[in-house]
Amino acid sequence: MNIKKRPQYIINSISIVYSALCLLPFLLVLSASFTNEHALSANGFKLLPSEFDLTAYEYIFKSPEKILRSYGVTIFVTASTVVGGVLIMSMIGYTLARSNCKFARPLSFYVFFTLLFSGGMVPSYILMTQVLNWKNTYAVMIVPSLVYAFHVIMIRTFFQKLPPALFESAKIDGANEFVIFFRIALPLSVPVLTTVAFFTAMSKWNDWQTGLLYITQENMEPLQYMLYRIEQNIQSLLTALGQGGGITVDVRDIPGQNLLMAMAVVAAGPMLVVFPFFQKYFISGLTVGAVKG
Repeated sequence: MNIKKRPQYIINSISIVYSALCLLPFLLVLSASFTNEHALSANGFKLLPSEFDLTAYEYIFKSPEKILRSYGVTIFVTASTVVGGVLIMSMIGYTLARSNCKFARPLSFYVFFTLLFSGGMVPSYILMTQVLNWKNTYAVMIVPSLVYAFHVIMIRTFFQKLPPALFESAKIDGANEFVIFFRIALPLSVPVLTTVAFFTAMSKWNDWQTGLLYITQENMEPLQYMLYRIEQNIQSLLTALGQGGGITVDVRDIPGQNLLMAMAVVAAGPMLVVFPFFQKYFISGLTVGAVKG
């Protein structure tokens, strides 16, 4: 082995081991989701199912039209939030980063202030349900998530690091702020926009609290809230069985921990498929966004 290449081999070996350790918890969750509840309670978590069973998935997909509808709602809400949010937050960040913006400092403080203080859940609920009348609408699942103050600050900081000469030369050539933003600033900010898009997608995909607070119509339930409701129904049934009450059902026929693991797999599956594409564009974005000199 070449001595000069030895450090690189060591780094690669450490990276492979670390990646395998990061993958191990997901493999345990996947195996548990295919394990019989009684065997899971008796033998614990293993890399291979000790007693293969599809009861948990059969329970989740008992009504496939419902879960497909929830998937559709979640995909639509997530995609709309990512596209609209990245556009709006990038426009805000660009405005705050421009030196010719007279109110950049007070507006930056206004954005930062929202990171420290918020109105709370009760005022937000009153605003959404009684003032805006957004209960059981897509707007309540999309609009409040379009802007995250931390992401705005990330984008603003990235724009501030771009060479001012780019914008000045565009101004000399007669470009207005909209042309500069869409044709110069955005193409150079692919890395930060990709990162923000991924964070926004993850946050919105895993959001179940919005459905709990504002959605009562079954045909508008997002995926995470529907899975949460299934889990609550199972827990209520197990509690009722534990208290007796004349219910005669074999507890081993009711999914428990394996259901929770199956729900985690069902919820995380699409994002695991999407992540490599985000990673691909993130890496290419680093090249596109690089500034020479």
